[in-house]
Amino acid sequence: MPVSGGEARASGGGAPVGGGEVLHRVDGGVLWITLNRPEVMNALARDQRELLISLLDAASGDPAVRAVVLTAVGRGFCAGADLRGSTAGPGREPVAGDVSRTIRCGAQRLIAAVLECEKPVIAAVNGTAAGVGVHLALACDLVLAAEEARFTEVFVRRGLVPDGGGAYLLTRLVGPLRAKELMFFGDSVPAADALRMGLVNRVVPAAELERTAGEWAKRLARGPTRALALAKQLVNVSLESDRAAAFAAEAAAQEINMTTRDAREGVASFVERRSAVFEGR
Repeated sequence: MPVSGGEARASGGGAPVGGGEVLHRVDGGVLWITLNRPEVMNALARDQRELLISLLDAASGDPAVRAVVLTAVGRGFCAGADLRGSTAGPGREPVAGDVSRTIRCGAQRLIAAVLECEKPVIAAVNGTAAGVGVHLALACDLVLAAEEARFTEVFVRRGLVPDGGGAYLLTRLVGPLRAKELMFFGDSVPAADALRMGLVNRVVPAAELERTAGEWAKRLARGPTRALALAKQLVNVSLESDRAAAFAAEAAAQEINMTTRDAREGVASFVERRSAVFEGR
């Protein structure tokens, strides 16, 4: 079901509308998704996680959505998974495989939904991101952080292995030495340090976070949507490919992209010496 229909559409403006624990609306081609459980620092329970996955999946196929912003209400961006509840399910004792299954079907599916979304996704990190909340932010294509934001690989403090794609994402962003430092010590990283490490793109005052995210998202929403999707795919697999495979994938992506209206418009605008007007098709 397209996310741009029904109650998901807002009348305009930057603030989230509607009720519920995950607010969502489409405004000017941008899908705004806002986590709304400030009383628990936006820790994700199963229902919120499944709705996030559904919204991201639907955004890929909805032509009215051309960019996504993921943010939150309150002091926290996302405190990770809401651990209240059993991994075994009601009425039975835990068995071997329950934990692995829970991770595969839960946190890993969520991170994969962000990575595989065919629209560019911006994280606007308003406050504390911890555990899987860090990985949710870092899986996004662009990361903006408020000055008050902090990033904490909290797993080691609980005697746990990082999950939700943590080792995969961190190693690719900051290298193995820095990734191990973050995961081994579990220190809280302020936004300014996260910027220096390369975990975020930009740090802004809290009062400017929503505006900056909106400006970036609107620029992306005016862009050649399919070309952006293909570029995202190429970057995401680049570190797992050898040169020959990467070059072949690049050539195939450009072949596919040249069949789009936006590619034809881009070439025509260059020849005609005018600004391109992209439709996302």
